[in-house]
Amino acid sequence: MPFLARYDEYVRPRPERSSQSSHFLAPDCAGQDFYALDRGLQDLLRLYVPEATHARLLPQFQRMGQLAGGRLNALATVADKFPPVLHPRTRWGEDEDWIEYHPAYQEMEHIAFADFQFHAMSHRAGVLGCDAPLPPVAKYALQYLFVQAEFGQMCPISVSDTSIHLIRKFGSPALQEKLLPRMLSSDPATLWKGTQFMTEKAGGSDVGALETVARQVDGTWRLHGEKWFCSHTDADVALLLARPEGAPAGTRGLALFAMPRRLEDGSRNAYRIVRLKDKLGTRSMASGEIRLEGAQAYLVGQVDQGLKHMMEQVNLSRLSHGVRAAAMMRRCLNEAMLAARHRHAFGRDVMAYPLLRRQLLKLLTPTEAALSMVMATADIMRRVQEGDTAAAPVLRLLTPLLKLRTCRDNVSVATGAMEIRGGNGYIEDFINARLVRDAHIGVLWEGTSNINALDAIQRAVRKDRAHEPLSALLECKLEEATALPAAWRATLRDCLRRAVGLAEAVGADEKHEAQVRRAASALYYVSAAVFMAWESCQPGVDARRLLLADAVLRHYLLPADPLREATKDGETQADMLMLQETPLALVQVLPLLASPS
Repeated sequence: MPFLARYDEYVRPRPERSSQSSHFLAPDCAGQDFYALDRGLQDLLRLYVPEATHARLLPQFQRMGQLAGGRLNALATVADKFPPVLHPRTRWGEDEDWIEYHPAYQEMEHIAFADFQFHAMSHRAGVLGCDAPLPPVAKYALQYLFVQAEFGQMCPISVSDTSIHLIRKFGSPALQEKLLPRMLSSDPATLWKGTQFMTEKAGGSDVGALETVARQVDGTWRLHGEKWFCSHTDADVALLLARPEGAPAGTRGLALFAMPRRLEDGSRNAYRIVRLKDKLGTRSMASGEIRLEGAQAYLVGQVDQGLKHMMEQVNLSRLSHGVRAAAMMRRCLNEAMLAARHRHAFGRDVMAYPLLRRQLLKLLTPTEAALSMVMATADIMRRVQEGDTAAAPVLRLLTPLLKLRTCRDNVSVATGAMEIRGGNGYIEDFINARLVRDAHIGVLWEGTSNINALDAIQRAVRKDRAHEPLSALLECKLEEATALPAAWRATLRDCLRRAVGLAEAVGADEKHEAQVRRAASALYYVSAAVFMAWESCQPGVDARRLLLADAVLRHYLLPADPLREATKDGETQADMLMLQETPLALVQVLPLLASPS
């Protein structure tokens, strides 16, 4: 096909000069090094990753940063324009459905699964030369860089990773022996990728309403029914829920099964891909509908604990969605900053206009907050993996908070970045249109905003009392940040106590259900402000992070009078410093933190 040799044409940098006056158009981030651009990521990796591990992985962070702005960016652009195609039958009329992917997508798969081995990072040694599985912060940082180029591929990466987790934790020894060597392979010829199918016509979030039935026939489980939204449709093994015959209604009657795409003799299992979804975004990755026609499957874990087992995968996927949303916001911010520094209007660079700078701050603040929340939550996951029982409820609460708020903020940031580029941001020649399309899936996959808010406030807070250890952790962070002005720290501490009190009060009474999103958002933003303030006080961290913590505090947590008088001096010095590229020292920042109370 003639376009295969022209991948780079889709992302060719703007010519310096041409007879068609293209120098009037703002450039984009194609060809940039996304790791080098991100001082915040560099600082937080040094803070959260042990020194020896950081030194070993630094070349990989740098390599992924260059790939994300370079080859991956070109491949992702092409794969979005040439989505997968379903072939329902062979040319001989057999129901051997298969999905054809563009070579650009296949090359991205090779980078993800063979080169970087994202699916195996958490599960075995040897990935990227490490003698142990990677810590969560390092894994998610690499994903964060990858997603700045390609969002759709992260679904197969994540569900393969989480499927391995469930089979290792709940699968029988025989099932582990059958599946794990294939699922942990880095050889494309032997690798089995995983996925998760939950949604049915009867319900998405209402899992207890699903209608898929599991029957035992001669000692083998057979599945009958339909799954309505199946991302990574043609994965080699799918984890799904079904109701064994005779099991009770609702979620208590669900069991978890692993369903291979092909049986041991190489033949197709008894299910069909009915069609692929024509999606708004994530076009590079196949999502479809499947019909189960007696498909053979293996029971995973206890027959009456299916939903409980599956929720571990859901929660891991929710954390991954937070990483993806943070990454996409970063790409949006990078594009907006570059466009603002190179667009010229009414005799000046648009960056010179205070209103435009204010718009950039509205992109910068949630983007940096998301990065801090991702890094801090991933570090708490490390503590849980190391046996810290006190960290487990904190992770339980931060996960839905992260999923709820980062995915919603991503929609606003993507739209704002598109506006800063102007009309070109609406045109598919530039990445902004794809970023806007892809941003919206985050508020749907693994639970809508309402579902995640309910999970955080009515379950993690009310049932698990997870707000108590979270509050204790954040109070400890504030105590450690002794460099902060006493009045400013007192204001943040007061916001923390009020946010925790709000969450507890809303969670305690179901008549307050309409307030759960407000309560969850307050917990998210106060957590972000505390983490950012603590980070800014650590050696080597750009103190601009403290100004950003202050921006989170003022914009999201403190009352503001919409009819207040205009400030005499216009922009504050803090606002102007937040948009500069030069790192700041704490001594420069502290005088700008007058008490907000």
